[in-house]
Amino acid sequence: MKNLKTAIASAMLLLATVAHGQAYPNKTIKLIVPYSPGGAADLSARWLAEGLTQQFKYTIIVENHPGAAGNIGTRAVAAAKPDGYTLLLGYDGTLTINPSVYPNVGFDTLKDFVPVSKIADSTLLLVANNNLPAKDVKEMIALAKAKPGYLDYATTGVGSTPHAAGEMMNIQYGIDLRHIPYAGGAPAMTAVMGDHVKMVYTAVATAYPFVVSGKVKALGVSAPKRAAALPNVPTFSESGVPGFDLNSWFGILAPAGTPKQIVDQLQGAIKTVVETPSYRDRYIAAGLEPVGNTSEQFTGQIKADLTRWDAIVKKAKISAN
Repeated sequence: MKNLKTAIASAMLLLATVAHGQAYPNKTIKLIVPYSPGGAADLSARWLAEGLTQQFKYTIIVENHPGAAGNIGTRAVAAAKPDGYTLLLGYDGTLTINPSVYPNVGFDTLKDFVPVSKIADSTLLLVANNNLPAKDVKEMIALAKAKPGYLDYATTGVGSTPHAAGEMMNIQYGIDLRHIPYAGGAPAMTAVMGDHVKMVYTAVATAYPFVVSGKVKALGVSAPKRAAALPNVPTFSESGVPGFDLNSWFGILAPAGTPKQIVDQLQGAIKTVVETPSYRDRYIAAGLEPVGNTSEQFTGQIKADLTRWDAIVKKAKISAN
């Protein structure tokens, strides 16, 4: 019944728009980021908003709604009017891991949203406080085995991709890294710089300025190849820790029932932005690989990731409780 009502409302909205000759967009668009300012999600959203504003000639406002590992802001968009004027900066952790971690996540990824386009794949990076006596991932694992319970790592929250990846490291290498969740990448990084937490597992975009300034040290990237932004930082495999290749992603989603014409228009505009050389270079420099794929392609990945991460969450026994 809910889906039927949503479909009817969307059809009426589209007919009303056409009847009045209103082109989309004709007013400000809100882009909700369900995390704190300063992290990779926030950066990617603000860069995209800048490019879309130039295209549409209407302002794209980025609003940060952090809390509950991204669930609060995500719920807000799920409940928004499906008219294309409230969008979500989606993150794979929130959309494809949280549903397996939180018993009452408050949204259904496949039913409450229509994927518009994946913006970028995000290279993940493990960094540490400068006082940590390990220069790479291999030495970190040796230290963790020698001193069980000594090492902890910060992430953007319970159920985030780095959290799930960290738990998989515990299983795969027989270590005991303690997870410390934060409300976003920026506060997690601050905690590591202050030596409140030994390490942070985060996106290159979040860690980059702190690594190049020497405020923290990079142990390795958990990707098949090195990040263009940090070419001197080895991959886990290059550090002697093979078989651990993980990335993350960001994308744009709209509330379920948003007219296809609007979704297609947004997808085309997003693709234009991420393929524009100045923006593409900006994303790549921050450890983000621009994508701009179709709604159907993005939907396919989300479905596959839901299945993949559900299996990992159960194996690692990750729980929000």
